[in-house]
Amino acid sequence: QVQLVESGGGLVQAGGSLRLSCAASGRSFSSDPMGWYRQAPGKQRELVTNIGSDGSTYYTDSVKCRFTISRHNAQHTVYLQMNSLKDEDTAAYYCNDVALVSERVITYWGKGTEVTVSS
Repeated sequence: QVQLVESGGGLVQAGGSLRLSCAASGRSFSSDPMGWYRQAPGKQRELVTNIGSDGSTYYTDSVKCRFTISRHNAQHTVYLQMNSLKDEDTAAYYCNDVALVSERVITYWGKGTEVTVSS
């Protein structure tokens, strides 16, 4: 059974840092693009950042130069280092994996971890 389990969320003051982790199990993820999404209360889920199997990255404009995504394939883990946190970063953060399985694209999601930034 494929599982993505996020951890590392919590309450932090504005300007602080958190590191989120996403532990993957159930299949090999080393060839998959993986990413982090977030959903603030009353808003749609949005893509924050993703990382390809080759290490290439994308960041939404609002987190550039503050957030860093990385992956450790041997540990089946993806990380999101979040620095200089702002109130608007408050959201539930979800790990995402896009897999090609038997010629079908399947998207896996974790259950999320809450990040609350207080000013």
